[in-house]
Amino acid sequence: MHARSFVALALLAVVALLASSSLYVVNETQRAIRLKFGEVVETDIQPGLHWKIPVYNTVRLFDTRVQTLDAQSSRYLTGDRKGVIVDSFVKWRIVDVTRYYEATSGSELAAERLIAPRVDESLRNEFGRRTLAEIVSEQRDELMTRPIDELNTALVDEMGVSIMDIRVKQIDLPTEVSNSVYERMRTERQREAREYRAEGNEQAERIRAAADRNREVILANAQREAEILRGEGDAEAARIYADAFGEDDDFYSFVRSMQAYRAAFANKDDILVVSPESEFFRFLETPEGQR
Repeated sequence: MHARSFVALALLAVVALLASSSLYVVNETQRAIRLKFGEVVETDIQPGLHWKIPVYNTVRLFDTRVQTLDAQSSRYLTGDRKGVIVDSFVKWRIVDVTRYYEATSGSELAAERLIAPRVDESLRNEFGRRTLAEIVSEQRDELMTRPIDELNTALVDEMGVSIMDIRVKQIDLPTEVSNSVYERMRTERQREAREYRAEGNEQAERIRAAADRNREVILANAQREAEILRGEGDAEAARIYADAFGEDDDFYSFVRSMQAYRAAFANKDDILVVSPESEFFRFLETPEGQR
């Protein structure tokens, strides 16, 4: 009994081992190929549970999700002979597992080594067709259209790989070019600043000149009006004085004489030599000024 049980268990173990070696699973993100001593006998095996003949068959699984290849920065020459440093990346995926296996032996590293120089060459040609202004403008999306289409068509046939997208992460100028560009930009900005300052000074001078002119005009008009008003006032005062003094000639003579006395004797140190009988002193003899 013990011998029979042992044999039965051994047979079950062998059957389980053969079953596990004969069955394999392909996930929904994978595709597979079945090989017979290295020769492809079944391709593009879909997701699910499948079987194979142990030892006689081997199965290779491939990830068919979108992969990212981060390319190294490269220096390209634009159509206007300007050097630029371009940092880019590529999105790719496997669409034909048989071609992919034949081209790369199923190695993702080998696939990237084949894709990278093709992308670099395509971008180099495309940058050479365009000027720097076009490259850094909104036409950057159009810049990638031709390389994507060309590479996708070529690599599907050659490697079973589809190029989904090519994107430029950054475009820099070489150090020696950047310095000259920055210096030229600085010079240009300084020139514009000088022009703006000159225009500002010109406008300021115009404003000052206009303000000074208006000031002189206002002062002249005010002076003219003041002189007119002063003249009218003096004339009116003279008329009033004339009318007032014309009403009494003797009183006017008396007032004028008193004013003359006040002015003549204002300083005590002055000496006046005049004859007492002079007309100047006639109001000192009698209030009526009669002799």
